[in-house]
Amino acid sequence: MIRTEELLLNVGPQHPSTHGVFRIVVKLDGEIITHADPVMGYLHRGTEKLAENLSYTQIIPYTDRMDYVSAMTNNYVLVHAVEKLMGLEIPEKADFLRLIVMELQRVASHLVWWGTYLLDIGAMSPFLFAFRDREIIIDLFNELCGARLTYNYMRVGGVKWDAPEGWIEKVRKFIPYMREKLIEYGNLVSGNEIFLARIKGVGKYDAETAIAYGLSGANLRCTGINWDIRKDQPYCLYDRFEFDVPVGTKGDCYDRYLLRFEEMRQSLRILEQAVEQFPAEGEIMGKVPRVLRAPEGEVYARIESPRGEIGCYIVSRGKDKPYRLKFRRPSFVNLQILPKLLVGETMTNLITILGGIDIVVGEVDC
Repeated sequence: MIRTEELLLNVGPQHPSTHGVFRIVVKLDGEIITHADPVMGYLHRGTEKLAENLSYTQIIPYTDRMDYVSAMTNNYVLVHAVEKLMGLEIPEKADFLRLIVMELQRVASHLVWWGTYLLDIGAMSPFLFAFRDREIIIDLFNELCGARLTYNYMRVGGVKWDAPEGWIEKVRKFIPYMREKLIEYGNLVSGNEIFLARIKGVGKYDAETAIAYGLSGANLRCTGINWDIRKDQPYCLYDRFEFDVPVGTKGDCYDRYLLRFEEMRQSLRILEQAVEQFPAEGEIMGKVPRVLRAPEGEVYARIESPRGEIGCYIVSRGKDKPYRLKFRRPSFVNLQILPKLLVGETMTNLITILGGIDIVVGEVDC
């Protein structure tokens, strides 16, 4: 019997800037992980505390920074919560624009996940293809709101700007293009023997475990639970459109991979219907007072972000600033299961499991 010494290893930080963000400290017995301790990092920006001294509109740019690859959905959850509290009606055209940018953002976010996931486990080409096609969406956002990463596009009561002339037509042309690319992606990767050997059966858990850990998004649906807030508690205009919620059965990294792939196809399906029904005329802002003062009370709004349920809880004292504000960030919740999944695995599988959970650092340590 070979006697080994326990090794303490620091994995990360999981961010190219390496300035004190999320990392994992693991104990190893040879190649096997015996203990895993996620360290949240020291990038705490105090978003929720800062919000107590900001007007509701001033908080919106802070939501961009919580998840750089899904800023539009983070914008929406804040304004949606304020609108629920104030009982505001949103013009139909504004809702269409919101839905279109959120589904484009879902595709763009999943493209980043797909490309970086394959890069982490040894494939270079998919990363280049994913960022090439994501660039089309980024250009569309830049044309719409003048930004490529932190959009600050949503407003309480509507959106900041209307779509420029020809923009909807560009979205319409993007849909069949992206459908073809997804087929190419699948042919390139999804049946590759090396890829399948790396992720099939790895990071497996059941529905009971997923619920116990509060998982959401593909991390929940991979266990057979059919739960998508867009379907089960519709917001914006999602109840108008036909789309399917992909659900897995095995609860492993491969199922999570397939689900996110199918989610991109379903987002394109939603976008196809949205651009066909997009109203040519209409307001982009509802009737909103010059100074936003939410009535006294509290509200919780939640939506389906690319990583799962993101929620916004607001307590108001009737002033122009929230008394308290709290975000339920999906990455922060989803990473709780990492220690359970990593113990007993090899270091090679650590990378596979971590990428399969799809954690965004900004939602962990902000």
